[in-house]
Amino acid sequence: MEANQPQWLDNAIFYEIYPQSFNDTNADGIGDFQGIIEKLDYIRELGCNALWINPCFKSPFGDAGYDVADFYSVAPRYGTNEDLKRLFAEAHQRHMHVLLDLVPGHTSVEHPWFKESMKAERNDYTDRYVWTDSVWEEPQGMGCIRGISQRDGSCAINFFSNQPALNYGFLNPTLPWQQPMDAPGPRATLEELKNIMRFWLSMGCDGFRVDMAGSLVKHDPDSRGTIRLWQEIRAFLDEEFPAAAMVSEWGEPDKSLQGGFHMDFLLHFGPSHYNDLFRCAEPFFSQRGKGDVSAFVQKYLENYEKSQRKGLICIPSGNHDMDRLSRSIQGDSLKIAFAFLLSMPGAPFIYYGDEIGMRYIENIPSVEGGYNRTGSRSPMQWDSTVNAGFSAAPKEKLYIRQDESADRPTAAAQMADENSLYHEIRRLIAVRQAHTALQSKGKIEFVYAEKDAYPLAYLRSSDDERILVVINPADREVSFGCTHVPKENLYRFGEEIACKDGIMTVPAQTVGWFRV
Repeated sequence: MEANQPQWLDNAIFYEIYPQSFNDTNADGIGDFQGIIEKLDYIRELGCNALWINPCFKSPFGDAGYDVADFYSVAPRYGTNEDLKRLFAEAHQRHMHVLLDLVPGHTSVEHPWFKESMKAERNDYTDRYVWTDSVWEEPQGMGCIRGISQRDGSCAINFFSNQPALNYGFLNPTLPWQQPMDAPGPRATLEELKNIMRFWLSMGCDGFRVDMAGSLVKHDPDSRGTIRLWQEIRAFLDEEFPAAAMVSEWGEPDKSLQGGFHMDFLLHFGPSHYNDLFRCAEPFFSQRGKGDVSAFVQKYLENYEKSQRKGLICIPSGNHDMDRLSRSIQGDSLKIAFAFLLSMPGAPFIYYGDEIGMRYIENIPSVEGGYNRTGSRSPMQWDSTVNAGFSAAPKEKLYIRQDESADRPTAAAQMADENSLYHEIRRLIAVRQAHTALQSKGKIEFVYAEKDAYPLAYLRSSDDERILVVINPADREVSFGCTHVPKENLYRFGEEIACKDGIMTVPAQTVGWFRV
């Protein structure tokens, strides 16, 4: 079931905001909705026209808000429902769209549904979660919470032990406690999910990035049940909210697009080889030039073909679950990495602060279930004032420790420097937005992506133009055979690329985008 794609996704460039760490306007050390509203013009000026806001609902924050305690109320630390509604309106005034982070697979243990579900006597929420019939029986392969209530049974978890799994049923139940997808409990859960989406879309939200979208139906190895579930959601959206955008954290675009999602994320875990590019011992985009892009390209093409060459695989600069891009590559290598990210199909996602090269903060205590991820979640660095302009709170009140280096990058300093990463990204976005071949739905054909070799070259095309992208992150000159003759240089970083007798010679750390 293929979804009709909202037109605004065709040229969407997303900016991911981790609300705790973005901009604090009430000096409590934690970012808030008013802080996001204040910075909408900054985001728009960068060139981004869409936002993905990480979970902002009421939560005990055992997992940074991915443990929801109330799907219908925002966390008071960020503001009110009315504040979020105003954020939607302010974004729309700037011709920007907003995706909320939807967590359909689990709740917090503090959610009222779970508290009711734990009771020994049957009630409307008894079957809202996945429970076994005996506290001595674990749900195989899922982990569980048990011994916490009068109810006899173990409750499956979907991630951390404070995140009980919501019950959408089992594709092939084999035990008495495993309910089929059409049982009353799973059906009630699914209808409630529709209600949650209906509530926020009616408020002005433009769609959702869906957390762990492939995890809903259990014992579903080929995802047939989960695909069927999302197809029902798609039918509901098509009827009531046809302009709502759906982006999945699934990592299998052939499945997510079949389920009715518009776009799928290329994940940093699993078989994508995404980390070969940026986050491994020898990243392809390191100037050392010892990386390998070939396995990534092979896997990308497999997914591209599986998703019928729709070009709807999103590649992020990073996110709240990954090391910062600048932990493994720095300087001009970051600019070259963005030349790749902003010339690939699908909607690019820029993680807040990556546009100024914010660093991963080493060896800081885990905050809100972050563990090693906490170093990528430090407060945004706006300027040279107290707490880098993030907050007027005393330093010790900041939710996560900030980069305290004297040379920490700031948005203000980068905006004042025409040669900064910030300005390079602005230039790249401007060229992308001027050419449909470079946007989300433009086709891609890899021209040169050999094992243990440089450069990387690919052809982007639309009905009216073809653009050759050539990228050499290495600190040495390289060459390759190329039959595409450049007619016009649309973007260049580094030295001039020469083309003679079918051989393209690419200087060290150089990028070229050419009309051919």
